[in-house]
Amino acid sequence: MPYAIRIKRVYEPASRADGARFLVERLWPRGIKKDALQMDGWLREVAPSPALRQWFGHDPAKWPEFQRRYWRELESHPEACMPLLDAARRGPLTLLYSARDTEHNSAALLKAYLEKHGAGTASSGRPKVPAARRSKRRI
Repeated sequence: MPYAIRIKRVYEPASRADGARFLVERLWPRGIKKDALQMDGWLREVAPSPALRQWFGHDPAKWPEFQRRYWRELESHPEACMPLLDAARRGPLTLLYSARDTEHNSAALLKAYLEKHGAGTASSGRPKVPAARRSKRRI
């Protein structure tokens, strides 16, 4: 089932077509008041780790290695993506990010991860999460 997942900078206005809107950054975006951002949730846990984010520093030359490292982080905590996959099953989903670079950012890679793993669901319609991780939901 194809999910309607899109990415959008937090500085762009919200629209009805956005559907569920989730901020997928560890840090709050600069210049945005918390009560001004229209969103359904802030999922810090799906963002790159602080060490990876600092290493990357939005340097496009590091993008290929960043993709490999961030993908590994996502795969080591699949339960963190559950709220996003659940929202995508209900309708359109928009991942909000603050980076200036619209191509080399973690939200773009998270979108690809969600689209790939949304198809590999268990019979219950939920991604397969290792038993050892099910009891440690960090959302």
